[in-house]
Amino acid sequence: MSVLLEDYGFIGDTHTAALIGINGSIDWMCLPRFDSAACFAALLGGEQNGHWRIAPAQPCKKVSHAYRKDTLILETEFEAECGAVRLIDFMPPRVSYPNMVRIIEGIWGQVEMEMKLVVRFDYGNTIPWAQRVGSDSIMIAGPDALVLRSDLETRGKNLSTVAEFSTAAGERNYFALSWYPSHEKPPGLIDPERALKETQDYWLDWVSHSTCEGEWRDIMVRSLITLKALTYAPTGGVVAAATTSLPEQIGGVRNWDYRFCWLRDATFTLYSLMQSGFTEEASQWIEWLLRAIAGDPADLQIMYGLAGERRLPEFELKHLSGYENSRPVRIGNAASEQFQLDVYGETLAAMHVARTVGIDSGSSSWRLQRLLVKFVEKIWDKPDNGIWEIRGPRRHFTHSKVMAWVALDRAVKAVEQFGLEGDLDRWRSLRRSIHEEVCEKGYSPSRGAFTQYYGSDNLDASLLMIPLVGFLPPTDERVVATVELVQKELVVDGFVLRYHPDNSAHVDGLPPGEGSFLPCSFWLVHCLCLMGRHTEADTFFRRLVAVCNSLGLLSEEYDAKRKRQVGNLPQAFSHVGLINSARSLSQPHGASRHRSDSIQNSGVSIQESVGGNSGESRRSLFSVPPPRSS
Repeated sequence: MSVLLEDYGFIGDTHTAALIGINGSIDWMCLPRFDSAACFAALLGGEQNGHWRIAPAQPCKKVSHAYRKDTLILETEFEAECGAVRLIDFMPPRVSYPNMVRIIEGIWGQVEMEMKLVVRFDYGNTIPWAQRVGSDSIMIAGPDALVLRSDLETRGKNLSTVAEFSTAAGERNYFALSWYPSHEKPPGLIDPERALKETQDYWLDWVSHSTCEGEWRDIMVRSLITLKALTYAPTGGVVAAATTSLPEQIGGVRNWDYRFCWLRDATFTLYSLMQSGFTEEASQWIEWLLRAIAGDPADLQIMYGLAGERRLPEFELKHLSGYENSRPVRIGNAASEQFQLDVYGETLAAMHVARTVGIDSGSSSWRLQRLLVKFVEKIWDKPDNGIWEIRGPRRHFTHSKVMAWVALDRAVKAVEQFGLEGDLDRWRSLRRSIHEEVCEKGYSPSRGAFTQYYGSDNLDASLLMIPLVGFLPPTDERVVATVELVQKELVVDGFVLRYHPDNSAHVDGLPPGEGSFLPCSFWLVHCLCLMGRHTEADTFFRRLVAVCNSLGLLSEEYDAKRKRQVGNLPQAFSHVGLINSARSLSQPHGASRHRSDSIQNSGVSIQESVGGNSGESRRSLFSVPPPRSS
């Protein structure tokens, strides 16, 4: 049986990442980038598809793992009858090529250890040519090469590299695996102890800029570290997750490649980072965004490659059995070709928040944003594939129309608050028209709530975004009724479903079957906070935090019946939801209120202001953070 997703740790160097089981096995690693072909793919197949395990040779009485505080250094402790050892795994901040360092430290007694390295390039499909050059073990296939170095003796066995050794209390040994292009010479030797210190210093220095505090400080910081580790440093792009094809239901077919940069996910990530004191990452992401979406707004995609690549063709790997036999295993993502109206609103909202915290993206950026607004003017009334990337027919999704309103609203505010040039009267007029249409067609009098798409009676968790983006205040009776109906019909086993499973085939064209989408549950927490129902929000949030694995990591979804995480891991969107909900809960009751935009001077109704309610509103998503007290 595969290692449970809850039992995996995650390390990275802000270029790529590795998943390490509590059994000491690296079962997933792509080199040299997040979206490169994996050289360890046991996660989606078996050990024969590549893995790297270091563990005691004898059975263990106890195994545990934890991160060094405020770092991405993973420590796994094995306790056997005769002693205990600690395995320290990390990827040093990259200078040129990636390195994976594993240090074995004796804690007490003496333990017999085994190391087994099975390299299979191209997602577990290609056996490399192995050779020994001095003390280096070199493995080459096509453009890829790996060199293994150690202060211990290794040998070849059955198309793998192995070692048997003994570790006594106080002893430390290491293995270092480095990738490089096969046409070049191997990189220089790495000093493992120095690399460990530099890695620790890097993360501690980064975390020192965090503004997180209070009861949830540690879990927020762990989520922020995860978001940082999912950032591709050379370009500033943020991947949705470090993996592909981890199923949304064990044995199901909803298995997607998430190693790309979704505008929506990255926008929410940007918001969380900015709210937490990390404006440098926000600036880098904005530069990535401007490069990626440059050109005709009609060509805007919902997702891009790490450097802004547009072509992300989807295909299946037939030789991999999938995680716990969940086929197919997909590479690439055909959803990149979909039309999703909401990404325009999320992109313009992110740019607006950046302006409020002093990030100046320049006049060329505003010109591009104006082009996006102009395009939204043309296409806002068209059906789209929606936030859930349906593979069924396009529809007039209520959430999509709300986000079209957000696009116009933030453009208006750019002119009103920052004096930027724009057609203010036309934008205000269209903003009002979209608002009126959504309230008329997206609202079902028979249900007494907003619904998934125009003319439908179905609910959708994306409707929770209505108060979060300021479309209507959280006290509006239509909002309250919608939130309560979501609680009644979409909260199953204590977690929020995206939409009712009985309607899934009708809506998205796929067989039913998935876990609860964790970001939706965090949206509910945020809504309850905005509505003043803090005790209820706190109870719900604690249930969600309990779903995190022992390392504080979250996947995309949760299978409440099996009590297991499912979907790609770690999932940026889930950690963003955790951060935003924790921040909302951490504020004293009533302290989250701040002065909204001047309604008298905006020329719009109270309902169209950002959560407007007699000039005051609780904090909504993408709202301006209040100044920190000194």
